Amino acid sequence: MELRSVEELMDLLYACRDQHALRTAALLRRGRPADKELQVAGLVQDIGRLLGPGDEAARSERAAEAVRPLLGERVYHLVRRHGPVGDDDLLRLRLADEESRTAAFDAGVLEDWRTVLELVAERHSRLGAVD
Repeated sequence: MELRSVEELMDLLYACRDQHALRTAALLRRGRPADKELQVAGLVQDIGRLLGPGDEAARSERAAEAVRPLLGERVYHLVRRHGPVGDDDLLRLRLADEESRTAAFDAGVLEDWRTVLELVAERHSRLGAVD
């Protein structure tokens, strides 16, 4: 499955009903407020479990492939958890993911992320397939 619009992605995220994803993205926003792609990777990394069965690696691969056409190569590699992204970024994503499992704070609502998703998608579409 390839997601082609923010609306399709939002529908999938709503189906996840995942406070963990919201907390992960919020933690990344606190630590790296200017890095929208990293924040979005934290938000979407768990959608693979809705796209089919499999272990964590298979779910990560499915999630990465699904968001690649919409959100671009960097988000793809972050969600896949390897590739040509900085080790620091992968470490930040992993640590935020782990911390969000036990963190207890109000991470807001999914709708708060629509604009950020639209910004990342728009930036990717402007760059085209050059990524």
